[in-house]
Amino acid sequence: MNALIPVAALGAVVALGMGAAGYVAGSSKAPETVAAASATPDRAAVEAIVRDYLVTNPEIMVEVQQALETRQAETQRVAQTEIIRSAESQIFNAAYDGVIGNPEGDVTIVEFFDYNCGYCKRALQDMEALVEGNPDLRFVLKEFPILGPDSQRAHVVSMAFRNLLPENYAAFHRDLLGSEARVTEDEAIAAAISHGADEAALRQEMQNPEIIAAFQETYALADQLSITGTPSYVLGSEVVFGAMGQEVLTQKIEQVRAENPS
Repeated sequence: MNALIPVAALGAVVALGMGAAGYVAGSSKAPETVAAASATPDRAAVEAIVRDYLVTNPEIMVEVQQALETRQAETQRVAQTEIIRSAESQIFNAAYDGVIGNPEGDVTIVEFFDYNCGYCKRALQDMEALVEGNPDLRFVLKEFPILGPDSQRAHVVSMAFRNLLPENYAAFHRDLLGSEARVTEDEAIAAAISHGADEAALRQEMQNPEIIAAFQETYALADQLSITGTPSYVLGSEVVFGAMGQEVLTQKIEQVRAENPS
């Protein structure tokens, strides 16, 4: 997409140049010749002038691209803010999401994650440090399997385990996300059993159609928020893309608290 920006900008500059040339030509003539002089100037000549100027001053295209990207980012931010406001309950309080930290915390972070995402695995330490250092932090885990069939099946196990033993979900989540191996259905089932699940009951719960419905809602929500990768976070009225690290997330938490004093 970025490669098209200079072309689009060039077209806009050419159009502006032609418009300006027409205006100058028209304003410099006597009244009886204005109509003829204000006709569209020679496009090729204007394009040549504009091209020569841009080749001589290429930094202008960088400025145009930066301005466009800034405008697009602001447009996306405004749209995301509206979506977060309208879907607040689904984002922050969905019944199918796991919660770590203080369930009654004054600030909530929502993380979209995949058990096979390497960045999510590295970000696990950030979550643990944030929860430990913020006794009033509520950390919501939104299961978002996007890395293939292994992830999808592992997350089905995870959702089934949370439905059966929500009090053990935090420990189960830490173990499974902290695994260095690729997480599969078998590994997820083994982790669930090690944290107290009955295998027969777990396998039966894995057939619960509400699990697939929850994934579909999460996918739709991610699409609305322009979330295409993991980890991604929602804090307050902002979407944070990528594993930004503990320091950045701490700053975001403080910002949310400052904007919403108790």
